[in-house]
Amino acid sequence: MTEPQSPRRILEFLVAAGVDIIVGDEPVNRLQPPPPPAMPERGPEAPAATRTAAAANPAQPAAPARPAPAAPDDAIMQARLQARSAGSLEELATIMAAFDGCALKATASRLVFADGNPQGRVMIIGEAPGREEDETGRPFVGRAGQLLDKMLKAVGLDRSHVYIANVVPWRPPGNRTPTPQEVAICLPFIHRQIELAAPDILLTMGAPATQNLTGRKDGILRLRGQWFEVEVGQNRIPTLATLHPAYLLRQPGQKALAWRDLRALKARLAAE
Repeated sequence: MTEPQSPRRILEFLVAAGVDIIVGDEPVNRLQPPPPPAMPERGPEAPAATRTAAAANPAQPAAPARPAPAAPDDAIMQARLQARSAGSLEELATIMAAFDGCALKATASRLVFADGNPQGRVMIIGEAPGREEDETGRPFVGRAGQLLDKMLKAVGLDRSHVYIANVVPWRPPGNRTPTPQEVAICLPFIHRQIELAAPDILLTMGAPATQNLTGRKDGILRLRGQWFEVEVGQNRIPTLATLHPAYLLRQPGQKALAWRDLRALKARLAAE
């Protein structure tokens, strides 16, 4: 027969298990809606003159109510309408900075709009900003961005020749993957950004950017090295998929594949 444990041993076990609150003797139904609040008892009514003065000069005016966030479908529609209204990249950046339809804006430090040359023949698109990008407001400036600069230099390019952006312009908390809903809200903006920049070629880096812009669902190792066409506005832009520099930092043995893709990019630029 097992010897009963002392109350002290039981308490030590509960503390080690993370129990740090006292539970009541009676069970509580957490699914039951709370009772309606009791109406306060009304005291003697103040004179009309006093009520009028208090209404005219409130001691602590109520804070203005914050607008409720738009529903996802409404946010997507707002993004489409506002993106379409932008007549230039500068106007688009201003519109996006004021847009409140994507919840990521509330947790990011700033909008990460673009970097490089808007007149460049190549537009490079990644998934979303990371910590360094969120701090500086420029895409691809961390370790992955430094590797990207080396990759571009290997084929005779630099940031003065290319225009760089992300599908999602706000950093997700903890660098997590953006949700499909967040991506859907941001897609109208990157589509309009591509349309206004009008590059000769798109270079999509990584599976998320490639899948969301081309509509393909295969993994990046199947998609990379392939040419697609992305339709934006009235144009169909040749698009090359390649590996994201962040992936290459984790898998340096795959750099040979990215080098093939960059050589294909350079050949296409020379041919056109």
